[in-house]
Amino acid sequence: MTETSNKYRDLTQSISAGLSTLRTSAPEVMKSFSDLGRAATASGVIDAKTKELIALALSVAARCDPCIGFHAKALVKLGATRQEVDETLGITTYMGGGPSVMYAANAVAAFDEFARAAALK
Repeated sequence: MTETSNKYRDLTQSISAGLSTLRTSAPEVMKSFSDLGRAATASGVIDAKTKELIALALSVAARCDPCIGFHAKALVKLGATRQEVDETLGITTYMGGGPSVMYAANAVAAFDEFARAAALK
């Protein structure tokens, strides 16, 4: 992937367009999913950034590139550092082995891509 690649930005935009269609065709399901997401990620005893780090780890474990993109983007907005992401991915790799390390590389690429875009703003 080149330094100027927008793979994850393009992927999340594309998936968002598809989700928009689902919001029209299955509004109750999508509203319920959105409500669940808001409730699950709200700050509580565990802060929002830590919850997003967990979500990134689960995205890697599930091998879900769109999920990786959305959670990497959220982590950049929440001010996560590359070190926090790297340590989270270390645990993910420890628990998930080889397949997780391959998707951990994708997660690093996604985080770096969104971080570069945020720095340009």
